[in-house]
Amino acid sequence: MKLVFLGTGSMQPTKERNLSSTYFNYEAEHILFDCGEGTQRQMKISGLKPTKLTRIIISHFHADHVIGLGGILRNLEANDYKETLMIYGPKGIEKFFNNIMNSAYYGNGVKVKLIEIKSGIIINEKKFKIQAIQLDHSVQSFGFAFIENDKRKINIEYLKKFELTQHPILGDLQRGKDIVWNKKKITAKKATYLVKGKKISFIWDTGYCENAVKLAKDSDLLVSESTFSIQEKEKAKQYKHLTSEDAAKIAKKSKSKKLILTHFSQRYKETTELKKEAQKIFKEVECAEDFMEVNI
Repeated sequence: MKLVFLGTGSMQPTKERNLSSTYFNYEAEHILFDCGEGTQRQMKISGLKPTKLTRIIISHFHADHVIGLGGILRNLEANDYKETLMIYGPKGIEKFFNNIMNSAYYGNGVKVKLIEIKSGIIINEKKFKIQAIQLDHSVQSFGFAFIENDKRKINIEYLKKFELTQHPILGDLQRGKDIVWNKKKITAKKATYLVKGKKISFIWDTGYCENAVKLAKDSDLLVSESTFSIQEKEKAKQYKHLTSEDAAKIAKKSKSKKLILTHFSQRYKETTELKKEAQKIFKEVECAEDFMEVNI
């Protein structure tokens, strides 16, 4: 798994921070979470190819999270994208998509499938699923959790007793089925062990709410908006955003292992104080920067 922070600012870009977008790679999946203005340029700088994208997941329709979508689609068309791009968004996804695509001459060269998000599992694949949950913002807004399925691994040392180390029948053990080998029964329980899948949670624009804690429960990594310092807590409540302290409380209450703060107001030239505020509550904190890469 790999994360690349393409935009870590909030409503307005700065010289250092672009608008909200995070790239996530898991095996053959290349996913954008949000697509703020300038995302295609950020991908170019990062060495990421838009033509590899498989899905774009939009948390909500505020401009700093979605207005870069037209540029990405134009890029894909110009580079002969052959796949069907899956685009997920809240209620109204078709209206907003059409508004963006009809705002300029784009053509019809890219196949797109639009999926309206509701709270629950929105993607369910063989090796992973993605859960959405509605948060508390000024417009309908969702957070997401990428949940890797548990993997059953072969206990090679145990199987050496049966002189079995490589064979297609091992696939049955990995599927949890007992087998017979050289007239001896081998149970999946003894011959395999479970490796718990990773969980990565993304909390975008929201005020503090229990749904955020619920979504982040037992995350290996929590990526959370941290628009304001605790010094601006009243402003955070007014605009339904999180402070650094709020994000830390969510990480602690959800028993997450690590917290990365992002989506910083343009008023903060640097984030040292925000990190310190969060670390008073939750120790494992890092502040995202544009182009920061995280391997999980």
